[in-house]
Amino acid sequence: MDKELKKKLASNWFKILQNTICKEIELLESKKNIFKKKVWSRGKNKNEGGGEFRIFENGKIFEKVGVNFSEVYGKFSKQFKNKIPGTKNSAKFWASGISVVMHMKNPHVPAMHFNTRYIVTEQDWFGGGMDVTPCFKDKKLEKWFHGELKKTCDTHNKKYYPKYKKWCDEYFYLPHRNERRGIGGIFFDYKKDNYEKDFLFVRDVGIGFKEIFKKIILSKNKNKWNNKDKEMQYVKRGRYVEFNLLYDRGTKFGLQTGGNVEGILMSLPPIAKWI
Repeated sequence: MDKELKKKLASNWFKILQNTICKEIELLESKKNIFKKKVWSRGKNKNEGGGEFRIFENGKIFEKVGVNFSEVYGKFSKQFKNKIPGTKNSAKFWASGISVVMHMKNPHVPAMHFNTRYIVTEQDWFGGGMDVTPCFKDKKLEKWFHGELKKTCDTHNKKYYPKYKKWCDEYFYLPHRNERRGIGGIFFDYKKDNYEKDFLFVRDVGIGFKEIFKKIILSKNKNKWNNKDKEMQYVKRGRYVEFNLLYDRGTKFGLQTGGNVEGILMSLPPIAKWI
């Protein structure tokens, strides 16, 4: 398949998914046109692509939710290109993706994160994943969530779920605290075996995330909570901040390739605390 067609198909899908997820959030909030939208451009001359980030805050369900789309291109810095595959002969790159982070008003509804991306250098590959970060232990939720992920993965390859679950457990981990960020999920990168099959998997992961966050919210949002629960949520969010600023690949990639700072840091919660 032509390289430019591959880029176009992936980028169009990420944009469609951004619209679909935002629509679902509006249905849950029972309000239309709730997102603040900002279109941004990359590069000194604003000619190296860009994107659109959408943020909604202080809803009845979502305390803060960001849904970010980007399509950028240009050259990696000399320092950064050595960390990226396919840059031996050229620092040129193209990248597109969608990133979603949800911080909830009700502490019994977990924070949720999802992203998928397609990157092109001299090589090209898909990456992404999703994970859930509850404030309180909930074995029933954990079992259901991983069951849904396994179903999605098994449709494509029975080896995917155990491999990507393990990768997620190892990735979303705070070594300085010796603890996982949440209950895990799936994480994958450098997926370049077969474009058509890999793209189909990425699309199914995106659709799966939409169904998962909707079901979790509808089942948990009616749970009653108090100030003590909210304080626990703020502390848990502190861990979230630590991971995103210290270890998250997407944050580092965006900041080191001249992405939009507001869009990149949309993943941070509105309020977090440290004890």
